[in-house]
Amino acid sequence: MRATGRLLLVVHLLVVGRLTLWPRQVPWVPEANLEPLATIGAALARGPWAALYGIGVPLLMLAPLGVLLPLAGGRLNVSPVLSLLRTVGAGGLLALILQGVQGSVPGRVADIDTLLLNVLGLALAHLAVVPRARARLRRRAEDLRGPTPKITRVGPLPKADVLSASRTYL
Repeated sequence: MRATGRLLLVVHLLVVGRLTLWPRQVPWVPEANLEPLATIGAALARGPWAALYGIGVPLLMLAPLGVLLPLAGGRLNVSPVLSLLRTVGAGGLLALILQGVQGSVPGRVADIDTLLLNVLGLALAHLAVVPRARARLRRRAEDLRGPTPKITRVGPLPKADVLSASRTYL
């Protein structure tokens, strides 16, 4: 399962890199947006379809990483909070690197709202899938192991004095 997760992670990162870092031929490029929620507000002001596209695409762009990063790690017995923090931290760092590099690609601009939506989508995907999937896999592993075998003829050992009888402790 871990190998499959790593393979899917690499494929997803290649697709995201191709979509976000490939130069575009455009007549002009807007300035980089460093004001939080400005692009989201502009998308909402343009109408419902523009808002759906302007918010939905960045929200879904890195969302699969919320599932693929823990899958590539392959751990079943992890604290859900620690798993969420680790996944959001790694995904946020990746989104930050993508936005930083994207600012130097012709036809692309860095946008803080895209970064925020990428991390939000990643966190929501993680919360929606990973805790339930891990619980299901833990139950499945316990079912495959079966009950713990019991040896019927073994009982507790008799009490014995380990120290010599010449020593007394008060």
